[in-house]
Amino acid sequence: MPPFLDLLAVSPELLALGEPTHGESAFLQLRNEAFLSLAEHGYRSIAVESDRTAGLIADDFVQGVAAVTLDRALAEGFSHGFGAAPANRDLLLRMREWNAGRPVAERLTFHGFDAPVELESAPSPRRHLTQVCQFLDLDRTAEIDDLIGDEVRWSDTAAIWEPGRSVGRSTDAQRLRVLADDLLTELYLRAPWKSAGWPAAFVHATAAVALLRYHAAAAAPLAQEERFARLAAVRDALMAENLLAIRSAEAHRGPTLVFAHNTHLQRHLSTMTLADTKVTWAGAGAIIASLLGDRYAVIAGSLGASPALGIGPPAASTYEGRLQQETSLPRYLPTSDIAAAEQRTHDYRYFPLDQATIEHADAVLHVPTGVDTAVLADRIAALPGVEQVVASEENGSPEAAWGDRFFFVGPDRRQPYATIVEHDVPGFDEAAQLDRPGVFRLNLDLGRAEFERLFGFPPKAFEEHRHEFDFARLDTLVPHPGYAQYGFASVVMPGPQLLPEIDRLLAIAYRRAVDRHERAARRAIRPQSGA
Repeated sequence: MPPFLDLLAVSPELLALGEPTHGESAFLQLRNEAFLSLAEHGYRSIAVESDRTAGLIADDFVQGVAAVTLDRALAEGFSHGFGAAPANRDLLLRMREWNAGRPVAERLTFHGFDAPVELESAPSPRRHLTQVCQFLDLDRTAEIDDLIGDEVRWSDTAAIWEPGRSVGRSTDAQRLRVLADDLLTELYLRAPWKSAGWPAAFVHATAAVALLRYHAAAAAPLAQEERFARLAAVRDALMAENLLAIRSAEAHRGPTLVFAHNTHLQRHLSTMTLADTKVTWAGAGAIIASLLGDRYAVIAGSLGASPALGIGPPAASTYEGRLQQETSLPRYLPTSDIAAAEQRTHDYRYFPLDQATIEHADAVLHVPTGVDTAVLADRIAALPGVEQVVASEENGSPEAAWGDRFFFVGPDRRQPYATIVEHDVPGFDEAAQLDRPGVFRLNLDLGRAEFERLFGFPPKAFEEHRHEFDFARLDTLVPHPGYAQYGFASVVMPGPQLLPEIDRLLAIAYRRAVDRHERAARRAIRPQSGA
């Protein structure tokens, strides 16, 4: 049983795992591990903070639909640019691998639960209405096009802040809401004859209604602070509605893990300061908690430092600072174990722990630090006698390698025992897809014995096993795609939970480098002693 489940008073139907900021990969990587662990114990679905209609495409990939490639699933199956996150690639692949060969009842399902909106913009419902009409074999294209008109008037970002520019309460928008509602009714009427594909058509129909609701809220004549709170509340209400629909669809198969920003999942009211005014609204979690009670549980995310986001270590007197003092590894802990402390300074990148979050969550996942190339380099360079060389124009390195790091023991620099690289080498080393934004790989010279212990075959047999590995997967130790035959292994973007294993393997590689250096030193002085 995953240890964090032991922290919950009851086993929930909907388990929320929050992150305190977007953009720190450690939370997504830990989410993946948590979900695959939960799948072993009956969880059959995950819902993430992404457009629900887009999620239909991602789930097609997860279910093994041949027409949906991984590239398409990442490009079209996520909103808000989340498909670019390497950990989301891993999530889809791991879910698809789990599903292969399993009966439908045991398969994992991917859901988005957000509405198809951004906070400061929303498209027209044209695409969703058209999808429903196509499913129902209805030709209402001319009517829809006439009511929507120019797409620009819907997606105008200024309309979100200036109610007079919004079309949300126009006669056309009101007629579209009636049309969308009529299509929903027609879906139910036709369900006995069109059950295949019905759930996806229903998602598109409700997405159209959601967009029209959001545009109507944008047209409300409110002051800016009230306007922001209203739009945030409407979006969260749409999220809650989607989550309840997802749970209804998944109830017979098992519990659901939901992953999103803490503010969308917390039981208490969400707040934000806008133009020196504090605005408050009920987030999706507050709505869900009021309806599901103890069938809903919340694990709030907490972060120490994030080199990737430029967030430095917290002050020792803050909640995060105190959590940092007990361990350098990620951990789940009950909120009852967290004593009162100061609140960390809030900025737009990070929503810190506060007393309300502690009081209303069941547990906290604290991540002391994200891992980037500098964090790894500091651990490697701290070993005695280690020299680090960073490839650059000044030291004559090829441009494609600039920024890559090489670590040596001794001044001869003949063979690095560890490297951190951020670039593919075209035609030689492209399998790890290192040219993705923010992606890097740690490579270690482990030698034949440790290599064989880890992978079950000697380095010289690597080519026979190459097809067994996904070299682009995060948090996974694999043979080096180019230098495995020499005993090198690698891991792409190791998360903080892997640091103990990284340190163990680093010690092996370092010891090998020290031995090589000492043997070379002995050979260098042997002729002199003979003279």
